[in-house]
Amino acid sequence: MAAMLAKVSCVVMFLAVLVALWSPEVEAVTCGEVVSAVAPCLGYLRNGGAPPRVCCDGARGIRNKARTTAARKTICNCLKSVSSSYRGVSGNYAASLPGKCGINFPYKISPSTDCNRIQ
Repeated sequence: MAAMLAKVSCVVMFLAVLVALWSPEVEAVTCGEVVSAVAPCLGYLRNGGAPPRVCCDGARGIRNKARTTAARKTICNCLKSVSSSYRGVSGNYAASLPGKCGINFPYKISPSTDCNRIQ
């Protein structure tokens, strides 16, 4: 009986390891990552024009991290809090940034966006 229990335990442990190895890894997004990614966009967000490539690359990287509801909410809350910290940032320029960079963002970039309603 003890030998059978040991064998079953080994099989369960082996299956647990397999599941852990094959499960997709979910990366959490931090506000610091968001700020670093969009920092090169500050000139565009204040003055308009064409956003620099490094800005679009950062915005695209953040878009690619927005794979879960939690990540999208974190990004939204961070963008809202950061936008109020920088003087001269235009809400219109912020809203148009995804389109200017050719990015389909999952929600409108706006101070009025309700981050809690994001799916």
